[in-house]
Amino acid sequence: MSIRLDTNISPLKNHLLSALPITVYDRLSPFVELVKLALDDVIYEAGDKLIHVYFPVDTIIALSYVMECGSSAEISVVGNEGIVGIALFMGGESTASRAVVKSAGYAYRIKGHYFMEEFNRHGELLTLMLRYTQSLMTQMSQTAVCNRYHTIDQQLCRLLLLSLDRLPDNNIEMTQELIANMLGVRREGVTEAAGKLQKQGVISYHRGHITILDRQKLEALSCECYRVVKEETKRLLPDVSKDHKRATLSVYPDGRCT
Repeated sequence: MSIRLDTNISPLKNHLLSALPITVYDRLSPFVELVKLALDDVIYEAGDKLIHVYFPVDTIIALSYVMECGSSAEISVVGNEGIVGIALFMGGESTASRAVVKSAGYAYRIKGHYFMEEFNRHGELLTLMLRYTQSLMTQMSQTAVCNRYHTIDQQLCRLLLLSLDRLPDNNIEMTQELIANMLGVRREGVTEAAGKLQKQGVISYHRGHITILDRQKLEALSCECYRVVKEETKRLLPDVSKDHKRATLSVYPDGRCT
């Protein structure tokens, strides 16, 4: 992973970093590093000891479980609402899932021992991380239910909406093969489902580029799983649309913040 030299992306575009009190944010800021994440970059494999926690800004990272045969299925997606690496502060230091970049972009990362120094103060960071973990567990549980009981059409709508909520605009970069792998279904099923959405004017799809044209209709076509996850996230986490009174970090060319 290489450091991005363009410094226009603020760490505050990650909702968790933005929600931190300024005193906590200022203690963490010297250890925040900007990284560029390419499609299919592996953040960690199952069983790896976690070295960093990642705060996505405009990228989507999928947490998935990989079977012995090589097949995989998505259990959750993380974007600008969250953090990747919860096993570090939950006490396990590793996890049975793998984390892979599914939409390229940028994130901020902090070395685990610096992050844990603040977490172990048993203050605002700990509370925020535990509440986020509960919202992530809701998404994982709802994904399992969705994959068991709902159609591929509904699963695709759910995935598109979750991805849309975690990106800065209405454009999603995901191939049909990638979506099929995330949902644990055949590519042909995704092709058919995407074709239906395109015919209804809900999305525009071309060569792995998806533009959401009618979000309201996409929500109507989705199952209740998306709404459950969205409402629980809203209940548990602060409203980042509110103005947080703090200065924006400056980012050096080597990725360090101050």
